[in-house]
Amino acid sequence: MSIDPPPDWVLPRRQAIGLVLRHARESAGLTQIQLGERAGMDHKTVHRIEYGTSDPSLSMLLRLAAALGRPLSDLVKE
Repeated sequence: MSIDPPPDWVLPRRQAIGLVLRHARESAGLTQIQLGERAGMDHKTVHRIEYGTSDPSLSMLLRLAAALGRPLSDLVKE
């Protein structure tokens, strides 16, 4: 694992993905707890992804998209 800092664009992009995820969750009428249960992950993980403090794996994003009934591309498009 590299200890080099990520490029400057990574954090804002991660935060943008989290914002899209939060809006999708709220549009579906779900709490972080409910989405976490549907996606098979802890609600704290959902919170960290939504607020850009965690770097989600592809697997996590796929599970979240499936739990929301949306294509992955909806969550990560710019």
